[in-house]
Amino acid sequence: MRVLIVGSLSGPLGAAARLSVGRGARLEQADDVEQALDRLRGKVIVDAVLCDVALDLAYLVSAMERQRIATPVIACGVNVTPERAARAIRDGALEFLPLPPDADLIAAILQAASAQSHRLVARDPVMLDLLRRADQVARADASVLVSGESGTGKEVLARHLHRHSRRAAGAFVALNCAAIPENLLESEMFGHEKGAFSGASARRIGRFEAADGGTLLLDEISEMDLRLQAKLLRALQEREIDRLGGSAPVKVDVRILATSNRDLLAEVSRGTFREDLYFRLNVICLHIPPLRERPGDITALAEHFARHYAEVNSLPCRPVGAMALARLRAAPWRGNVRELENTIHRAVLLASGEEIGAEDIELLGAAPATSPAPLPVCASAPKGDVSGLIGRRMEDVERSLIIETLHHTLGNRTHAAAILGISIRALRNKLRDYAAQGEAVPPSAAA
Repeated sequence: MRVLIVGSLSGPLGAAARLSVGRGARLEQADDVEQALDRLRGKVIVDAVLCDVALDLAYLVSAMERQRIATPVIACGVNVTPERAARAIRDGALEFLPLPPDADLIAAILQAASAQSHRLVARDPVMLDLLRRADQVARADASVLVSGESGTGKEVLARHLHRHSRRAAGAFVALNCAAIPENLLESEMFGHEKGAFSGASARRIGRFEAADGGTLLLDEISEMDLRLQAKLLRALQEREIDRLGGSAPVKVDVRILATSNRDLLAEVSRGTFREDLYFRLNVICLHIPPLRERPGDITALAEHFARHYAEVNSLPCRPVGAMALARLRAAPWRGNVRELENTIHRAVLLASGEEIGAEDIELLGAAPATSPAPLPVCASAPKGDVSGLIGRRMEDVERSLIIETLHHTLGNRTHAAAILGISIRALRNKLRDYAAQGEAVPPSAAA
């Protein structure tokens, strides 16, 4: 991922920058807010902005909003009071990072901001067949639609396609259509000219131009509104885009990959997705089966994540024990690979023996491995008894549920939203409200 550091690289902020590089980030740097805005309007697309709270954070965020730049901003500072940190969140920062930085927190924040998963790991015959098909079409320029349930690894497969394509030396640019508000998405895709709208103080390059010569991933494309779908279709047909406020089209050479966790043909039938756009994107379709349908991957993924999170957290690399693997293979994995990843991350932190045991595996909705079998439910007790919630306000129950779900997912916003059955945008809005009210919101982890 690429991170823009706003502030001096001397002192603790420089240490955060060095840790970020150590975690695989590529850095851009700006001395002040105006220089940062110039960088954000340029052709280099960054995944996150790390800004010193000593600078005018509120102005930076508001200027980005006016210019429709949807990059997440992370505030940071030394000896910052809780009140000042809360104010940074109210000013629009996604997270607050205390300085001097903690290596594990840097890793979690960078993963969350980039929403970038690990390398592709596959051992199950079903997944190996899919990879052979992916490798067969990777070098073509045809559009590819990657479908599958949330958490199956659609972006990982998209990156695999790019790495094995003739465009591998070019940029891979990802745009999450579900995570960016509708009023910002068009500018993010196509860019804008100076004066295109109130706040557009300079030209800004969009994701299409940033991906010129490379690959553009339109993640969760089913969330795009119909009006913008029409503009996207024209861009794909004509191989040119129109910046907002522009007077002439701009030619682009981009390969399009798209992902969706919905049945796009069903969306076409419902009238929420354009049929012509569907056929334009679906030249090649790669469907990733859910983890429960490829059990051969569970062991390989568990061992991969165990090694990775031991390294990230500077902990001993413990093997995953046979009893733990049996427990993992028996789980339903409603959250797919993302849920397995969080489960192993949690187990790495909890394990204290020579290996990760069954007692270290905590599964959502399942009793701990060492717990006795639950007693039969009394026939007179209503199924799903909620009597303990009587007397609490609805908004308090909702807040508790959201916060506890975030603790369970180790701060993973995307996974938490999937479990709660709400959009990632709705979840982030609620968390921002909670932070403004002084609620302790769990920090972000891998999204």
